[in-house]
Amino acid sequence: MLFKRFSEVKEKFSMNLIKIGVIGSVVAVLCCFTPVLVVLFGAVGLASIVAYLDYVLLPSLVFLIGLTVYTLVKRNRI
Repeated sequence: MLFKRFSEVKEKFSMNLIKIGVIGSVVAVLCCFTPVLVVLFGAVGLASIVAYLDYVLLPSLVFLIGLTVYTLVKRNRI
């Protein structure tokens, strides 16, 4: 009974990590390769921040893709 409950929680946690990784990666890709944030920051008067977006978005993209791959590999291994 306890083992079954643990495996259900583990499966749900794994699915949540996959969702977070995929959705976060898509958002980071949209912000990196399209001018979504540039236009948004320019519209609200924060255009000076645009020069530093690559320092935040590219590492977050790498992290989120890594999180997705790690979760998929770990999920298939068990």
